[in-house]
Amino acid sequence: MASKTRTQTAAKPATRTAQVRQSITLELALALCPQSGLAENLSRTFGLDPVDTAGIREATEEHLALASKTLPLSDKALEMHLQRIVGAYVSSAYGAGQFYSTKVTQARDLTMKLANEDRDEDRDGVSGFESRAERARIFAAEMGLQAHALVAAAEGAVSAYAHLTGSEWKPYEAPSQAPNVSRASATAQMGAFGG
Repeated sequence: MASKTRTQTAAKPATRTAQVRQSITLELALALCPQSGLAENLSRTFGLDPVDTAGIREATEEHLALASKTLPLSDKALEMHLQRIVGAYVSSAYGAGQFYSTKVTQARDLTMKLANEDRDEDRDGVSGFESRAERARIFAAEMGLQAHALVAAAEGAVSAYAHLTGSEWKPYEAPSQAPNVSRASATAQMGAFGG
């Protein structure tokens, strides 16, 4: 019986690659989300309830101001807390804007397919029911109004941050490179905590 020799490959050490993550700014969210004129047009065209943009901004500002008054935080701790809260508002608006853009593209594609005279699969179905393309357009309009509402809330949060901290909000950026610490040094440092 012949013995099989195996060549074992050494396991490659896992390497961490630093992912460069784009900071999500209010400007990026504003670029993706419908502005007031477009939101009004979507509301009117699709028969959807209009968004109270000013009311949302004001309510968000008031909410953050009231919450800040009740927290027993130092000025720096409050600034750090608000940094995270405002970042969540801006990120939410940005994500909603991306989703809205995707839905508009899908609605546009379905509508273009429907305009092709040689296709039968996308034709209107039973009379009185919405076509797939029409449902996609309505959904895109609803997502547009939601994105508009979320960017209004983000604007209110950014405004509250400026009012409460006295400085402009900027997205958090992690340090570009973490300091290299050897394993022995890290062990010694962790040992300092006890346990």
